[in-house]
Amino acid sequence: MDTKEYNTIYFAGGCLWGVQEFLKHLPGVISTEAGRANGKNDNTQGDYDGYAECVKVIFDPKAVSLNELFGFFFEIIDPYSINKQGDDVGPKYRTAIYSKNQSHLDAASNYINKRSDAEKVVVSVEKLTNYVPSDPEHQDRLTHHPDDYCHIPFDLLYKYKLS
Repeated sequence: MDTKEYNTIYFAGGCLWGVQEFLKHLPGVISTEAGRANGKNDNTQGDYDGYAECVKVIFDPKAVSLNELFGFFFEIIDPYSINKQGDDVGPKYRTAIYSKNQSHLDAASNYINKRSDAEKVVVSVEKLTNYVPSDPEHQDRLTHHPDDYCHIPFDLLYKYKLS
């Protein structure tokens, strides 16, 4: 939920393990949470229900702009690939930017439309209708299990990590 201090936006960029690990180290990011966006269930039990793996990002808009966040996000995704990032294939690995805040969605659309490759970009921009946090074993997965699979190259994954 957006407050006077912080805003919330959701990024779907393939397997959420790497997306969360990358985003949580960005300047201005206050916290991240692995989850599922726009599925039909209100829990993580059962079969795939149309959700996209995503990361909830709470950020300080005084420290990082939406356009900067979009730029960071586009560093780790293949924006031309439909339902596939790295070795992960299927609709739950689609790329998208979600928010409950229409101004965030407008900013995302404007960011994409101003790109020189806009006609090839398949990242969807959608209103968040449902969000469910992932189970505990998926939260900060690569922090706890750094040798697990990640579709994001290691050098890029930790590009913004402060030691």
